[in-house]
Amino acid sequence: MELTEANRDHSGVRNLAFQGDEYVNIESDLHENKRAPVDDEQPRLKGHLEKKYDEVCEFCKKHKTRIHYVVYGILITAYLAVVIAACSLNFQRALPLFVFTVLAIFFICWDILIAKYEDRIAAFFSPGDQYLRKQWFWLKWVLCATLIIMIICWLIFDTAKRGSRQLISFGGLVMYVLLMLIFSKYPTRVAWRPVFSGIGMQFLLGILILRTKVGFDVFNWLGIQIQTFLEYSDTGAKFVFGDKYTDHFFAFKVLPIVVFFSTVMSMLYHIGFMQWLIGKVGWIMHFFMGTTPVESLVAAGNIFVGQTESPLLVRPYLPYITQSELHAVMTAGFSTIAGSVLGAYISFGVSSSHLLTASVMSAPASLAVSKLFWPEIEKPLVTLRSGIQMAKSESKNLLQAASQGASTSIGLVANIAVNVISFLALLSFLDSALSWVGNLFDYPQLTFENVCAYVFMPFSFMMGVDWEDSFIVGGLLGYKTFFNEFLAYERLSKLIQNREKGGSMYINGVKQYMTVRSEVIATYALCGFANFGSLGLVIGGLTSIAPSKKKEIADSALRAMIAGTVACFMTACVAGMLTVPSLEAPCHILFKNASNFTDFPRNSTELVECCQHLFTRYNSKLHPVLIQTFFIPLMRTVDVSN
Repeated sequence: MELTEANRDHSGVRNLAFQGDEYVNIESDLHENKRAPVDDEQPRLKGHLEKKYDEVCEFCKKHKTRIHYVVYGILITAYLAVVIAACSLNFQRALPLFVFTVLAIFFICWDILIAKYEDRIAAFFSPGDQYLRKQWFWLKWVLCATLIIMIICWLIFDTAKRGSRQLISFGGLVMYVLLMLIFSKYPTRVAWRPVFSGIGMQFLLGILILRTKVGFDVFNWLGIQIQTFLEYSDTGAKFVFGDKYTDHFFAFKVLPIVVFFSTVMSMLYHIGFMQWLIGKVGWIMHFFMGTTPVESLVAAGNIFVGQTESPLLVRPYLPYITQSELHAVMTAGFSTIAGSVLGAYISFGVSSSHLLTASVMSAPASLAVSKLFWPEIEKPLVTLRSGIQMAKSESKNLLQAASQGASTSIGLVANIAVNVISFLALLSFLDSALSWVGNLFDYPQLTFENVCAYVFMPFSFMMGVDWEDSFIVGGLLGYKTFFNEFLAYERLSKLIQNREKGGSMYINGVKQYMTVRSEVIATYALCGFANFGSLGLVIGGLTSIAPSKKKEIADSALRAMIAGTVACFMTACVAGMLTVPSLEAPCHILFKNASNFTDFPRNSTELVECCQHLFTRYNSKLHPVLIQTFFIPLMRTVDVSN
């Protein structure tokens, strides 16, 4: 069959697919298509099923709200039946589900009551509010005096019970507040309510989490659950990279966690849970600290999302915020970490419960330091108490939200990978260069870590770090400030692993690991994005969101980074005041020291704990002669020495 070229004109074309003279007239087809809708509009009789279907659709549209209530009621009833059945079978096992259900019911009822009766509730409490406003002048001094007396009494009793190390952390907290006041933008215009209330919230959170059994168990449980949850990313990593994916730990183990967590956060953001949670935390800080709604919401958002994502929650209001509010927004980003990288730090071996605690405690600290370092001298324009609308997810369904979360993490993962590669290479070059310079003066051990250690050593000691460990923590703070927190936490994880493995504490005069207390304080001090790499990221990100604030962003960015660093240091000071590690060194180190009476542990209760732990764990495996000749006499000796 032979194809011939068709002649074209304004009315039609020849069909090239056939040998014959078939001719397709476009104009006639268009006229026929126009007449087709007219024919369709002619009335036709509907069938019985079609009529019934239309009636059902009309009924559903008319009673849409009631149908939703019925469906929700059935689902809630089924869920409550499951909870009751689980609690009946084993209440201890179902306790987390029970607590989650009670909290959900409480907050749902709270939201319904506030939505319907907010005006009545405000009117009911208005007399008390007016009375407090009238008496506030002298009442605030009474509250401040009471608070100071309580802190002094607590320090006295706590020092008598646990030693004087907590006093160093308290002195460090006071020192950082004074430094921020001395170098404040407007020292005479400081509003002290957000400062003291922020530090007070930080202190109360620390007591609740670190000193009470319930709070410690809850956060410890949350940390374990998050750690378990993040391990599900191993399934995807194993499928993509093979069974030996852990051979390349950082690339194939750590970075997939960032992808997985970003996906989950995007899904939670789509269903509105993250907006609801951030709104509740922001309202608490706004109510107690007196900060504006915008900076309170951004500070709350930084607990869960990154420093460039949290301002998107209040994007429409950013062009109207004051310079002090802008400084607070940036400080909150520098003093916290994102949930997506939190999982990566946990995978290094850093304590998950302490990382969670640091993320929560640093939020009020960031606002306190920000309002001290750059006080508010303008009148805020955005003062809506309940009218701020946070940005919603652009995804149309949950599956699209998951896909967008995974796709969004590509840039984050690439950014982390290239930064780690470049910074490690740069660090190696700096170490070589400094070693060459040091060799000229017979000091080849000179490295970038040593330089940073000497610079940050006083700051780490004032947080409560042991003097022997302050040099190491100073080096970690230098890594975090001049490079990023990834390198610092990676180095900290090696120190933790060395302590857990045991061995000599010093090799060639270099300390191989720190005490548990120093590790805990370092974990809190490093938990923030305050570094020079993030400085450019924040300036670029905020400028793209609010171009009209470009000059103000550039002017206050460096001060915000310094304020974010100090906020992390203050969180570490509070942790140093409150943390009570159960064991400062491995048991074999204590036993080694116990054999030498000149180096006997000052607090021999630690030795008792080691003996009891080993005796309980290996009682069935130990030879009776060993028990009689070693453990029992040693415990008696320790008991007599006490």
